Amino acid sequence: MKLRRTAAAAAVVLAMAVTATACGKEGSPDDDKKDKDAPKLSYEVNTAADVKDSPVWSKVKGKKIKIGTKADQPNLGYEDPSTGKRSGFDVEIARMIAAELGFDEQHIEWKTVPTEARETQLSSGGVDFYVGTYTINDERKKQVDFGGPYYLAGQDLLVDKDSDIKTPEDIKGKKVCSVTGSTPLKRIKEKKYGVAKAKAQQGYQLCVQDLNNGQVDAVTTDDTILKGYAAQNDGLRVLGKPFSEEPYGVGLKKGDKALRDAVNDAIETHQKNGNWKKAYDATLGKSGIPAPTPPKVDRY
Repeated sequence: MKLRRTAAAAAVVLAMAVTATACGKEGSPDDDKKDKDAPKLSYEVNTAADVKDSPVWSKVKGKKIKIGTKADQPNLGYEDPSTGKRSGFDVEIARMIAAELGFDEQHIEWKTVPTEARETQLSSGGVDFYVGTYTINDERKKQVDFGGPYYLAGQDLLVDKDSDIKTPEDIKGKKVCSVTGSTPLKRIKEKKYGVAKAKAQQGYQLCVQDLNNGQVDAVTTDDTILKGYAAQNDGLRVLGKPFSEEPYGVGLKKGDKALRDAVNDAIETHQKNGNWKKAYDATLGKSGIPAPTPPKVDRY
């Protein structure tokens, strides 16, 4: 693979590695213009919200609701290190839900929660609900409840725009990067994919750096995460052909059915009124991939 990054682009990659984000070209005049032109998303607060049968909601009524999310995934769950401002599709989903539960922006307390601490934070009350690429599965349902799904993700590939990789089958004989210990890395090592080398890194921003430097041919993980990096790197694209299913849910304390029902109602409301698509277009849609059809809520 030929190297096609300029010194400026290399500087962007370095900044990504230092900040553990994928903030390419942040602060440039072009980005300032994009920010001004971007739609301002807001959600009407349901002042009549009443989830009195929910122990969690009753505890925070009239106070602040604590929402757990991620902070290092551009256009998905990201916290600006200089301003502390949260942005991304997951953040917008969380804001929609909070508004339906009766909480405006001033009454949201955001908390960055590591992947390995999600169940503990929910069960202990460290957060009241969690939105952050949290795949619903039976094993996790033993510890927490889920609202949603609000998005159906899938493992996909991030490649150069001029790459000859057009489908997942085209990675045969290629070098592909993912994160150490991740499901995507395990999957890509399966014999059927025939990759020449599956490279493990400690973070996806390092995989993107390897891709920009020509050390690997592709990066693989959930398409939502890849769309964020594609939006921040003009020379990269997501195939848009996922080869797994990852239903993202809203993590909730186990046994709080009233809150789960309210969260599901909120998701359906904002799917129907168009806010779901507006949020996607303003965040993950920057990757150039059109909004998919929202998944049907599973009221188990």
